[in-house]
Amino acid sequence: MSAVIGIDVGGSTTKIVGYTDGGKLISVLKVEAADPLTSAYGALGKFINENNLTLPEVKQIILTGVGSSLFKKEVYGIPTSKVDEFEAIGLGGLALSGKKEGLIVSMGTGTAFVRAGKDGIRHIGGSGVGGGTVLGLCSKLCGATSFKTVVEMASSGSLQRVDLNIGDISKGVIPTLSADTTASNFGKMEDGATHNDLALGILNMAFQTIGMMAVFACRNDSVKDVVLTGTLTLVPCAKKVFNALHKMHGVNFIIPQNAIYATATGAALSYLYKNGKNNGGK
Repeated sequence: MSAVIGIDVGGSTTKIVGYTDGGKLISVLKVEAADPLTSAYGALGKFINENNLTLPEVKQIILTGVGSSLFKKEVYGIPTSKVDEFEAIGLGGLALSGKKEGLIVSMGTGTAFVRAGKDGIRHIGGSGVGGGTVLGLCSKLCGATSFKTVVEMASSGSLQRVDLNIGDISKGVIPTLSADTTASNFGKMEDGATHNDLALGILNMAFQTIGMMAVFACRNDSVKDVVLTGTLTLVPCAKKVFNALHKMHGVNFIIPQNAIYATATGAALSYLYKNGKNNGGK
């Protein structure tokens, strides 16, 4: 078997996706380490071992992500190339969702918005609000320093003691806004608010901010499909927030299978597409 491997090199987390050179998915893998080089080399070694591959069977490695610039030569002597991260995000998002066009939202440390479709792939902007925001605020407000802890705390939190809703400030009927629509994130902050409530409030604020930016982007475009990718897609409350935004604004938010591996998927597909294999990820 000959393999093509896409690697998304983050600051401390590396995501890796492997395809056969015929476009069939082999497997996906995520590895965390203290630095990008250690993480990437560790991920590749583990991937090769777990899939019973040998180095000569790896036909090509395609690197992307913020840490890819640290690699100055071939990895383990395997032909190695790099692809623009936004191109990888666009290709991966479309392939995993099965859509021909859409707004691909990559929720990582920050958030990138990429328009992808028949007219090409274009980075239309980004936001500093993302996973880094969540961890930074939670470390100070809740004492949580790991994402796993944040999610666990939020699972038993309540927004009723944190956020100010339309129903809190208006007893009348507003045709376009339901009573539980957020009027102000952290606008209530009751004395009894717990660390768990704060953790949920922080996650909710991040998802609402990212979601509304996607809604505004779609209003300036014909596209109505938003493909959500990145590690934040694994947070349970994400679906609830994006479902509410869908009902309110009519934008379709899609979290595809393997959404956290979208950028690595796009990296691998950037090579396969150029070599006539365009069935990857389907």
